[in-house]
Amino acid sequence: MFTSKKVRTALFTAVVLLICLLMYFFYQSPEKAYNEQGGTSYASYEKAKVLRVISEDLAKDPADGGLYHGTQQLEVKILSGEHRGEIHTITNYLSPYINVLTKKGQTIVVNVDSADHQNYFVTVYSQYRAPLLAFMILLFFGVLWAIGGKKGLKSVLGILFTFASIFYLFIPMLYRGYSPILASVVVGVLTTCITLLLLNGWSSKSIAAILGTTVGVVITGAIAYILGELLQISGFNTKEVEVLLIVAQQTGMQLKGLLFAGIMLATLGAIIDVGISIASSVYEVYMANPTLSKKELFLSGINVGRDMMGTMANTLILAFTGTTLSSLMILYAMKVHFTQLTNMNMVTIEVIQGITGCFGVVLTVPIVAFISSRMMPRFEKVINNKVERNLNLNEREDNKIIKNML
Repeated sequence: MFTSKKVRTALFTAVVLLICLLMYFFYQSPEKAYNEQGGTSYASYEKAKVLRVISEDLAKDPADGGLYHGTQQLEVKILSGEHRGEIHTITNYLSPYINVLTKKGQTIVVNVDSADHQNYFVTVYSQYRAPLLAFMILLFFGVLWAIGGKKGLKSVLGILFTFASIFYLFIPMLYRGYSPILASVVVGVLTTCITLLLLNGWSSKSIAAILGTTVGVVITGAIAYILGELLQISGFNTKEVEVLLIVAQQTGMQLKGLLFAGIMLATLGAIIDVGISIASSVYEVYMANPTLSKKELFLSGINVGRDMMGTMANTLILAFTGTTLSSLMILYAMKVHFTQLTNMNMVTIEVIQGITGCFGVVLTVPIVAFISSRMMPRFEKVINNKVERNLNLNEREDNKIIKNML
């Protein structure tokens, strides 16, 4: 069925349209929404322009010469929101935690904390970083396109699709009370399929990588869940649990599986990388020597995977360590006792994330190698037989035309 280009294109288009419909359905605003302030009060974050710095009382931080502490008296004009065009005089407090040093003509973000339309309070929130962030993202996409060519452009589309799946499908599913593990599996499978099909089309290596990656992600989630049950760790042990409990009470969000859903998504990228690398290696070996047996193809995939296991596992460990570096520095400075350290929720969660990610990467290697070694010979033979039939058909047509001419 998949040997027909029309069928492949139609199926891919149908899958993309179905995913878009799911995104539209799940992203619709739910009836219940989390309100941090409660009551009739509300806060908005708007753009504002610093018209002038009226006065300032600043001093350099002796510990960090690049930071200033003190206050600035500012005259700002709000550029967006319901108070757009209004001019206010506000005090900007600079501290080690909130340090937004402003100057005349600069665009900043202000917090408009309102009791109602007439009674509100304006404070400095942060630098206005959105244009620079957008420029950096577009620059990366441009470099990816310039270096990768057509595949680079497809990679950009895959990144955009992954972002849309997380923002418009995964997070809304969690917010509406769907199982976090189910949501992560669904989004993981969808993003894997679309990304790999965009990059490699309906080839045998794409299908083998998709199947192997899906199995690897499911195994990762299962291991994370089992370890969580044994160690009594769940979404209730995270740092943000107090806010999440309130959100869960108001929206029905399932907090228990949230941690494992995050682990599955965090390891998905590494598992996809391993999966497509093993599938591509087996494919190249088979195309170079189609007479190889299934066992020989499987062993070739395993041999390539052995070189990747250590580096990919290292990548995951370093990534998880980097995300908690500040907390690790605090623990080191406090000289936490080994017994306390090894039984802390934060450390246990990080170990679960690292170990399950490594399990997923390592186990994906034999899974993809096995699927590739079994599927590729059949798939390629079907393709080759069809091509041969088309060539024979064309040859017969040419012979018929020549006979008619004679």
